[in-house]
Amino acid sequence: MKIALLGYGKMGQVIERIALERGHEIVLKKDENNTYEGLSDADVAIDFSIPTAAVNNISNCFNAHVPVISGTTGWLEHFDEMVALCAEKNGAFISSSNFSLGVNIFFELNEYLAKMMSKLDSYSVEMEEIHHTQKLDAPSGTAISLAKGIIENSNFTNWTLDNPKGTEIHIETKRIGTVPGTHTVTYNSAVDAIEIKHTAHNREGFALGAVIAAEWIIGKHGVFTMKDVLNLK
Repeated sequence: MKIALLGYGKMGQVIERIALERGHEIVLKKDENNTYEGLSDADVAIDFSIPTAAVNNISNCFNAHVPVISGTTGWLEHFDEMVALCAEKNGAFISSSNFSLGVNIFFELNEYLAKMMSKLDSYSVEMEEIHHTQKLDAPSGTAISLAKGIIENSNFTNWTLDNPKGTEIHIETKRIGTVPGTHTVTYNSAVDAIEIKHTAHNREGFALGAVIAAEWIIGKHGVFTMKDVLNLK
């Protein structure tokens, strides 16, 4: 499989190593100074760039009829536009806030717990996410996905970085050193607390999941999620 890497920072470099270990070929390594030369030769593109580059990267993939896996966060106000372009070009697309296999299991656990806790009005819920100091967006895309998972399966209606009111979920964000990513969901009552937590030890899990998604999407058309890739639906 020939892969175009759109974004060649630390994540892109880990993805490259894992892809090569799995027998794939890298035909493009694009940072902000490179052109898209080589994109049309790719079987699939993996985008781990920056929020301001994501839409352009994804659009170029669809226009070149190259399936795209996007792990960039902070650009999702344009998500519907990219879904429409994918349909127009009969493309294939997976966008995820987190490609880690463990995190996607964590998403499922979070939703299941939210359904159970929705029957108990004595509990409030709060979240904490910790990432490295170079992460540009806050809260993380993963934290937003976790919050949405709770909202869709409970009586909570929104999330906030400020003091929560009523049915809001408070998300605390921290940027510390080189932390790859830690996410905690806590349900608190007057008598006890229930906590679920995912801790990434390094970037390898994110990179491996992205490569697995790239392998899976070959030959498909449409917009998919990691639930499709992992057969969690």
